[in-house]
Amino acid sequence: MDAGSEVKIVVDAMGGDYAPQNPVRGALIASREYQIKVIVVGNEKEIKAEMNKVDVTGTSIDIVHAEEAIRMDEDALQAVRKKKKSSIRVATEIIKNGNASGMVSAGNTGAIVAITKMALGTLEGVERPALAILIPHMKGFSIVIDVGANVDCKPLHLKQFAIMGSIYAHEMLGIQQPRIGLLNIGEEEIKGNELIKEVHKSLKEAGINFIGNIEGKDVYGGIADVIVCDGFVGNIVLKVSESLAETIEKMLEEELSRTIWSKLGYFLAKGAFATFTKRLDYSEYGGAPLLGAKGISIICHGRSSAKAIKNAIKVAMNFSHYKINDRIQETIMKVNGKVIHV
Repeated sequence: MDAGSEVKIVVDAMGGDYAPQNPVRGALIASREYQIKVIVVGNEKEIKAEMNKVDVTGTSIDIVHAEEAIRMDEDALQAVRKKKKSSIRVATEIIKNGNASGMVSAGNTGAIVAITKMALGTLEGVERPALAILIPHMKGFSIVIDVGANVDCKPLHLKQFAIMGSIYAHEMLGIQQPRIGLLNIGEEEIKGNELIKEVHKSLKEAGINFIGNIEGKDVYGGIADVIVCDGFVGNIVLKVSESLAETIEKMLEEELSRTIWSKLGYFLAKGAFATFTKRLDYSEYGGAPLLGAKGISIICHGRSSAKAIKNAIKVAMNFSHYKINDRIQETIMKVNGKVIHV
């Protein structure tokens, strides 16, 4: 997106394990680097204290005070009901009132999804919004959808996830005909539970580039550009992937420090190892968009660094620039047999 963009992004300063430090610093870096206005929502005193610790030259930041914050360990639905003035709710209301294009938060995922659905609703024709993440493979990236917004799904929900994921892959990753794979316990059509079998039939008739079932071993193989599953399965895939990446890094560090020869080998291959680590680093890819929701909601990892917040803001900017919501709504309505002009 060009530097002259008028897009404004809201950042929940109180969300995440390292709030408000990392959200505030990420917002400042993004504002300076992308030349945009960022609205930071949260405890005004704490936000100003963080801003006073760093150089704010070249940034454009507005602060909106929020009296409450929803903790990461709180029950999402209870917190949403009790905390009417939480930073997540205040940030979402800013979008609802048309004063910003999107929101970035590393806060309680359940609370963000619940408040987004209540305050903003879903795009016309979309039954449920879904979280989409990027995962790296040898030749690029794949999208996994859903990774936690919907535990119990109907066939129609997964069909819509596939359509939304296909649009996201086309518009954001530049893939002309995204290959859609349905995550299952086997490649054969007869495999899986009743839900997956029904979804398989539905996707064959959905007008997308459906390549059939894929197995867990194929997730990082680059076989599919979009991997469709319910939020229960998708969240397990996400958490296992994060844990595996961290374990591999620790094992490499341990092995490379055992002997003088391994240390020498590490020194000679330091650049390659740095590239490897970067490819596994979730902070490089920003956050997960809640596809199908009105407005733009980007949900980040709870441990997000300032860099991750900055990159999530870029995701929100691009989401707005490429008019992803318009494309999703237009396509969903066509699939539903209706025609709209966006």
